[in-house]
Parts: sequence; structure tokens; C-alpha cells
Amino acid sequence: MTLTMREAFGRKLAALGRTRPDLVVLDADVSSSSRSLHFAAEHPGRFFNVGVAEANLVDVAGGLATCGFHPVVNAFAIFLALKAADQVRNVLCYNRLPVVLAGTYAGLSDSFDGASHQSIADVAILRGLPNLTVVVPADNAGAEAALEAALDADGPVYVRLNRNEVPDLPPAREPFALGRIRSWRDGGDLTIAACGICVALALAAAERLARIGVQAEVLEIATIKPLDGDALAARVARTGKLVVAEEHSVIGGLAGACAEALAERVPFLMETVGIRDTFTESGPYGELLEKYGISAGEIERRSLALLVKSQAMAT
Repeated sequence: MTLTMREAFGRKLAALGRTRPDLVVLDADVSSSSRSLHFAAEHPGRFFNVGVAEANLVDVAGGLATCGFHPVVNAFAIFLALKAADQVRNVLCYNRLPVVLAGTYAGLSDSFDGASHQSIADVAILRGLPNLTVVVPADNAGAEAALEAALDADGPVYVRLNRNEVPDLPPAREPFALGRIRSWRDGGDLTIAACGICVALALAAAERLARIGVQAEVLEIATIKPLDGDALAARVARTGKLVVAEEHSVIGGLAGACAEALAERVPFLMETVGIRDTFTESGPYGELLEKYGISAGEIERRSLALLVKSQAMAT
């Protein structure tokens, strides 16, 4: 059975509760959606439903963190980024409290609830906060590894989770670690950097490009902040061309983080795949991804456009 990312994360949370007595879990009355209900069933004395009050949720988690507990907060990504932003900033980040923020239903994955619930700017909002680590796993194994790493981190961590089933990536060449860029495919013609579900889409695009003789390397940048700018620059310096793909606005997310890091280090050309500064709409998840250009085909198209641009500039 293929699990949704939120289900895999929820089960891992319950499993970690067996060996981590300091682990407490809080939810904003959406435990059936976030799947923190697994932890609640197995460890009821360490589970707290704070209700639909995300600001209070984060405040309570901060208080528990000052008492020696390690809280994991579960809520919809958009409400952690917006309704609880003040508390995330002034309580967790300012005091470097060890709280994990699990933002589920991220990107377009809350597809049928429309623009009010789809979280397409959360990375842009949260990565601007000092002391906050921002992580976007690409598959279920990545989500589980991100949770374990976040619980061992020094300070608050935001983990961005998809609501739906996501493609499992092949066996990793390198273990998951916060701050590490992982390579999934080698290629010398251009670099594709992606996070979340777009890693699988980037690999599919690279296969399509290879059929016409274009060799693209594919990088997973799960840790958007702190982004390893030196490692990214070393890769892009070899190809000179970067396509960034994300299930997020092209403003302020992974594309923005990559551009900021590389502008100080290497000359490069860049194309972006993501949501183009617009509110999105309701509909089936797969159809929304296609409508807003988050697909292997769009990554392929942007890659070819970048190669044409590079050739034109060289002549």
C-alpha cells in the first residue's frame, strides 16, 4: 500500500514517541488530516489538541519547549505561515526553541479547498525568519528522515508536507541531512534543482531530455534554509545553467533562495518552474499541477529554453 506523505509522517511520529519520552505532539484540531491521530492513540498523555487556534498552538508549544519537552506542532501549512507568524517569530525563532512545525496540506495539495487553504507562499514567508530551518521533503522516506533530523536540530524547524501520495524516489546515493544538497542524476548540460514533489518531476524531465541528447543533472534541495550555497555554486559553475522547480510561488521560495546564493558566487542563467504570482483555484490535485505549470513537461520546456538562451548569448 502506498501511503500519503502525511500518513507516513504521522506513523513515524507515533513510532518515535516510543523511544523519545521528551516528544510531545500538538494539533490544531486537524489530527485526522495531519495524521497526528496515530500519536494521540498511542501516547494520549503527550498529545494536546489546542483547537483551531494556531497562534495559541505555537505559544503552548513554546512553553512546553522551555520545560524540557520537544514539541511537534501539526497544522495546515498556510495557517502556520500566516495565522501563527507572530508567535513563530517572537516565541520560537527569537528564543531558538526546539519546536518542529509540521505544515501539512502544503502547496496545491489541499486542492479542493481553493486559494484560502492552498499554501503557495509559506516558504517565502518563513525562510525570512532568523534561526528557523525550512525543509521540504521530496517523498515519504524524506519526510520521515526530515522529522528525525528536525528533532535533533538546534532550534525551530519547519517541515513542509504534502497531503497526497507522492512518487517514491529511487534509493538515495547520499543519506538525508539538514543543509545537504543531494544529487540524484549526473549531467553536464544544465542543472535542475528541485524540492518536494518536483524532485520526481525533475527526474522524469531529465529522462525525457536524455532522449534528445541533453544531459541534465538533478539536485534535491530539501533544506531551503540554510541553503548550501557553496555546494550549489560548485554544481552550477560547471553547467552555467540552472532550472529551479518547486510547488510554490516562483517569488521567494527555492528559486529566490538559489538566486540569492548564486548571485554572490558564480555567473549563471536561470529559469523557474512554479506558480506565477497568482492565486490558485479548486480542483483535482493533478489537474492543478498541470494548469499551473508544475510538471515534467514544463521542466523540460524551461530547460530547452535555457539552452537556447545560452547558445544565443554565446554567438
